[in-house]
Amino acid sequence: MRSMNQNGITSYLLQHNECNPISFHMPGHKGSDLYKRYGYEYFLNHIMDCDITEIDGADNLFQAESIIMNTMNMYKELYQVKKSYLLVNGTSCGLIAAIMSSVKSEGKLIMARNCHKSVFNALTLGNISPVYAYPELIGEFEISGEILPTEIEKLLEENPDAEAVIIPSPNYYGICSDIEGIAEIVHKAGKLLIVDQAHGAHLKFFSRFMECETGLDKEWHSLPRPAEECGADIVVNSIHKTLASFTQSAVMNVVTDKVDLGVLEDKLQTVESTSPSYLLMGSLDINADLIKTNGDHLIKKWRENLMDFYREADKIKGLRIINTGANMDWTKINLNMSQCGISGHELEKLLMEKNIFVELVTGSIVMCMTGIGNVKSDYENLLEALRHISSVNLKSQKLEYKNEKDNFSELIKAIPKQEILHKLPNEKQYVALENAQGYVCASSIIPYPPGIPLICPGEIISKEAIEYVKALRTAGEKVMGINENNQVVVGK
Repeated sequence: MRSMNQNGITSYLLQHNECNPISFHMPGHKGSDLYKRYGYEYFLNHIMDCDITEIDGADNLFQAESIIMNTMNMYKELYQVKKSYLLVNGTSCGLIAAIMSSVKSEGKLIMARNCHKSVFNALTLGNISPVYAYPELIGEFEISGEILPTEIEKLLEENPDAEAVIIPSPNYYGICSDIEGIAEIVHKAGKLLIVDQAHGAHLKFFSRFMECETGLDKEWHSLPRPAEECGADIVVNSIHKTLASFTQSAVMNVVTDKVDLGVLEDKLQTVESTSPSYLLMGSLDINADLIKTNGDHLIKKWRENLMDFYREADKIKGLRIINTGANMDWTKINLNMSQCGISGHELEKLLMEKNIFVELVTGSIVMCMTGIGNVKSDYENLLEALRHISSVNLKSQKLEYKNEKDNFSELIKAIPKQEILHKLPNEKQYVALENAQGYVCASSIIPYPPGIPLICPGEIISKEAIEYVKALRTAGEKVMGINENNQVVVGK
C-alpha cells in the first residue's frame, strides 16, 4: 500500500474509521453500513468511477431534463411540493438563492438573529438590510428557543417595506417555531416566508410514516410538522444532516405559487458550483430511493430506538435531557450532567473516551444528533457510557459543579440579545480581540459549530462577548472572524 502523509486528511479519515467510532453527529447516514444493508454497495465500490462531468446522457443540473429531473421529481413527490431542486453546495447556497430572489438589492429582510452564517452572507451579496427577530431564551439551559409569531407580526408592522421573512426551524438544538402561525402573519402582510429547515429534513417523513401511530409516550410528543405542511413558501433541507446523502448535499423545496421560479433559478446558478458533483447528486438519488422503498421501516425503527433510549436515560441519576414539549424535535438528544459535577466539554471528552462522538457542546449541554443510519447498538452504547459516567461521578461526590458558576453558561447569556445596529463605517481596521470592547463590529464573529454569529456587523462588541470568545478558544473551539494574530475587524 502506498504510504500517505501521516498528518494529512486521508490518513486521519482512515485512522478515525478504523476505530469504529459511534456517530452522534452529522451526516445522518452514519457510514457505509446503511448503504450496504439496503443494496447500494455497488455505488460505494465504484465511487471513483461515478465521478464524472456533464457528458452525453448525464443531464445538466442547471437545465435538468432527464436523470437529474427524475431525482428532482422524486423529492417533489416525497415532500409533496411544487418543485424540488438538488443542491450540491449545501443548504447554504439554497438559502442565499432564496433570499436574493425574494428581496431586491438595498431591500429589507426580517430574519431570526440566530440564523446560520450563510443568511448573513446573503445580506452582503445582495446588499440587503436585516431586521432582527430575536428568539425566546430558555432560561433553564440558557439557549435560544423558538421565534414567536408575535415577534414577526410586530416587525412586519414596523417594517412594511420588508419583502421576506426567514427563520431556522428546527434550530440546532431541535426547537421548532410555530411555522403555521408565522406563515399566516407573513402572507397576510403580502410577504414571502423562507424556512431554513437544515436540521429538519426528516420531519416530513416522521409526519408521513408516523401519522397513523398510536400509543405515543406521554412524555414525548410526536415531532413538529414540517414547514412544507405549514404554509412556508420556500423550505431548504440539509438532507445530509439527518438522512442518507453525502455531506454538502441538500434539497430546496418550493411549496407555493408565490415564488418566481425563473428568478430563483437564476440566483441559484449564480451561487452554486458550475461543476456539480455527480457523487453528491448520486447520494441524493440513493436517499430518495431509500425513503421511497424503505422509509416506513427506517423511520419507525428510528423512533423506536429513540423511545427506548429516552425511557432508559430517564433512570440515570444526575442526567437531565432537554424537552420543551410539542415544539421539540427529539431526534436531537440534548444531554446535561451538571448535577454530576460535569460540564459540557467534560462530558464530551468522557464520551469520546468511550468512542462516542457528538455534534455540539454549548455550556453544560451536549447535543447528540441522531440520524437515519443510527442502529440500536449506538443508543445502547450511549446509555452504557452515560450510566458509567453517572456512577463514577456520583460515587466520587463531585457535586461542587452545580453550586458554581459554569463559565460558558454564564458568558453565553450575552448572545443573542437585542442590540442597536450601527451603520458600518466606510473605513475598517484590525484590533486585538482583548482591545475590541466598544468598537462597531465590521466582520461577523462566528463560533463554529453551530455557525450562528456571536457578533454581527453593526453591533457593538461587548466585554461579555469578548470573554466568551476567549473562553471558547481556550477550550479549543473554533471561532471564525479572528485572524492568526488574534485580531478582529472593526470600524475605524
